[in-house]
Amino acid sequence: MGHEHHHAIENYDRAFALGIGLNIVFVIIEAIYGGLAGSMALLADAGHNLSDVFSLVLAWGATVLAARAKTQKRTYGLRKATVMASLLSAMLLLVALGWIALEAFKRFSQPEPVAEVTVIVVAAIGVVINTATALLFVKGQQHDLNIKGAYLHMVADAAISLGVVLGGVIILYTGWLWLDPLISIFIVVAVFIGTWALLRDSLNYAMDAVPSGIDVATIHDYFLQHKRVERVHDLHVWPLSTTQVALTVHLVVSDARIDNTFLCDLQRDLHHDFGIAHSTIQLESLDGENFCMLDENSCC
Repeated sequence: MGHEHHHAIENYDRAFALGIGLNIVFVIIEAIYGGLAGSMALLADAGHNLSDVFSLVLAWGATVLAARAKTQKRTYGLRKATVMASLLSAMLLLVALGWIALEAFKRFSQPEPVAEVTVIVVAAIGVVINTATALLFVKGQQHDLNIKGAYLHMVADAAISLGVVLGGVIILYTGWLWLDPLISIFIVVAVFIGTWALLRDSLNYAMDAVPSGIDVATIHDYFLQHKRVERVHDLHVWPLSTTQVALTVHLVVSDARIDNTFLCDLQRDLHHDFGIAHSTIQLESLDGENFCMLDENSCC
């Protein structure tokens, strides 16, 4: 017996629109002045910020699709779009990192003069813009992998822009031109570390793995603690989207009585204690048990 729980998807339209607008303007400014200043660090950061603009667009589009109603063709709606968006966002970022690293290594062998003051000023603007954009998503990133992807990109950008500022100051006083491509390498390493967890989680969600923070063994034991429940099998937990988790399970109970209160209590506990809002529970009677074909040793 199952019931579908509908949760209002928080509206981030204004946050996405503002974040995308600010970052597009900054990418243009950073690319122009990065070229004029001859700064690989600024150009690298501009390329990275451009990938983040695409990531914000993907995340925004996914939240819009996820809010669409279900159909007879897609009975869960388009909620999985948020997972696809976070996965594609991580993959695009890896491509951008590869390009940044390649250009930085080229610059090591052929260092070029850098307009330090320009680098410092432009990167400082980036710190402000990226920090402001990250703050738009700071609340939602705690429970939505899709929003978390956008948030992490912006936090990383703010930190990277701060690194570029510090690098520009050092070059200004020391003349160490090799520091510019070195900062680009640090950008690649720092962003890759921050992106790896997002890529891993996105792949797991895309493959319907149990979301992090949910222990299937604990859920299995929770069912068995009920006096009526004799056995548990065919227990599955998977993400419907980056915010919603589903569960299906067969419970062998000691009597054939249909108790709606019992089912509602189970679903309420699953929602409250495990964050599972969409649960489908099938009850099977121990008396005259017909040996469910899904009750195999490999099942939970």
